[in-house]
This record gives sequence, C-alpha cells and structure tokens, in this order.
Amino acid sequence: MRKREYLQSVEGIDFKFYQTTKDFIVDEISSTEYKGKGNYLILHIQKYELTTWDMVAIFAEYMSVPAQKIGYAGLKDKHATTTQYISVDATYEKMLKKFYNKQIKILSATRHSHSIRMGDLAGNRFSINLHFVDNIDAGKIEKVARKIARDGLPNYFGYQRFGRDADSINQAKEMIQGDLFIEDAKIKKFLVSIYQSTYFNDWLRERVNITLDNDETVFKLLDGDVYKSLDAKLSTPKIMPTKEYESKKLVPTGLLCGRDVFRARDEAGKIELKYDDEYLQDKGYRREALIYPKDIVCSYVKKQTLLNISFSLPKGSYATVFLESIAGKNFSAKDVKLKAKK
Repeated sequence: MRKREYLQSVEGIDFKFYQTTKDFIVDEISSTEYKGKGNYLILHIQKYELTTWDMVAIFAEYMSVPAQKIGYAGLKDKHATTTQYISVDATYEKMLKKFYNKQIKILSATRHSHSIRMGDLAGNRFSINLHFVDNIDAGKIEKVARKIARDGLPNYFGYQRFGRDADSINQAKEMIQGDLFIEDAKIKKFLVSIYQSTYFNDWLRERVNITLDNDETVFKLLDGDVYKSLDAKLSTPKIMPTKEYESKKLVPTGLLCGRDVFRARDEAGKIELKYDDEYLQDKGYRREALIYPKDIVCSYVKKQTLLNISFSLPKGSYATVFLESIAGKNFSAKDVKLKAKK
C-alpha cells in the first residue's frame, strides 16, 4: 500500500499511542435529537474490547431477536472504550433494565419515533493519550494540530479500513475482473470498499503531492474540481470558488468509483481518471478531500510524559489519520499495540 502523504512539514515530533480501553476513547456524536417518546427505545451504550457487531449480537441474543432488528449509526473500534447509540423496540424496555454484561454498560435510555439508521451520526469525539512526549514536543503537537484544524486534514481512509490482510486489494481486483468468485455478500461488499478506498487514497496522495510540489501547505484547488457544500450538495463551479473554500463553505471532493456518481472535469478530471473504474457496477460516491478537526484540547502530564489530545471529527473520518499528519509519518496496526508483558 502506498504511503499516505500530508500537507504539514513536521520534524522532530515523536510519540506513541495505543488502541486500548484506557488510551483510546471514542464518543459518538448523534445527528438526531431524541424526542423522549415513541415506539423505539434509544440506548446510549458504552462498550469495551468489542466491535459494534459483537455488541449488537450480545443484545440480539439477550432479547431473542434477529440482529437486524437493532439499529446503529456507525461502527466503532474494538480496542478502545467507545460510546454509541442503538435502537430497539420499546417493548423490551423492562427486560433491558436487568441487562448485565461486563463489557457493556447502558448509560441511559430514552424513547424516539423511529429506529436509528446507518449514518445517523454527526461525527465522533476522540480522547487519545500520546506517550513518551517531552514538554517541547507537547507544545509542537498542539501547534501543529491547530494548524491542521485551520488549513484542513487530507481525509484519507486509515489503515483500519483495509483489514489485516495486506493482499485484500489484489483479491478485490481479481473479484471485480471476474477472476475470483466470492459467494459471501458481506465479503464482496468489503472487497469493493477496499477497491474504492485504495483508489481514493492514491488519488488524494497525488493531489497532496501536487500541493507540496507548488511549495504550498494548503490543499491546491484545480479547475474542474467537484465541491460539496454544507448542505451536502455537489457542484463544479465555472469560476474557482476560492473565497467559499477559504471560509469552509465548500470543500473539494474525491471519487469513490462506481456507477451514478458526479465526476470531475478539466484538469481535475484528468487526474481523477487515473483512479476511476467506470465499469464498476457498485454505487459510486464522492468523499471530502479535506476535513477540519474541531474543539482541540491538549492536556500535558509532565511526570508521565503523556499528552492527552481530544478533538472531534466528522463521520467517516479517522483519528489515526489526524495523528499521522501531526507526526508526519504513517502508522500501522502493529504500531498501536502494546507489547505483551513477559
């Protein structure tokens, strides 16, 4: 997999972070204001060392219902302490008052008029401990983080997107070309997402390098770029929308190849074409090329050489990508695991 390149020039910042229940905390930010009445029960859940699917399966077994009857907005990390919202039929309210699992806590419950659907979240709030940070680097980290928040973070898919098997992209290409038959629908969907995400990351890498080649640190716009507005509408303005971009009213987007998707034109379109597959029958999308981390708070504990950094990201974005941009290097799953004690 090709290296993810970033816009900020960083030297001498080194730290470690670990995806553990103490060091990596994720809180879902709902996009819905729950009404307090209705036929669905909305549960605010805290979970430890479980995937969202694991957690849903535990509730499904407890209530003796199909897992599909439980609604959730997004998938959360396994190796972390995470909170998120799920929905169940309100008839199970009394039963759930007796629910107990050592890896799951029901923090609160309220009623709502409809179930939670995939994507019903505004974003996520992260609280991450960075280890082996001296006081000089603590200041550098906060300074760089705030600069990234101002100028924009390249919205790469993080290493987690691509699974543990480094050969997934080759399997995806073989399947799409018809040389590999996959029967399981979930695996097929996963491999298509790998295919789309790899092309997107490669496209974004080229666009970042174009910016750097022009000695710039703010993402360079090109004629024909497709922009997304605050209300999620796509457009390709005839005149480059510099002011709207600088005020964050418009953000450039990249292609997740497939059918029925708006494509770039002119100079931007020529670059995008290298990372396109017009014959892919799955639905295509456009993804923001940049995101803007918000509400950054840094707290340094000198005795522990530990810096806690908290921030919010929009849905579909990766905290590890933000940390990579600060550090100026790529991380992998191996880098964020604690070594087992002998």
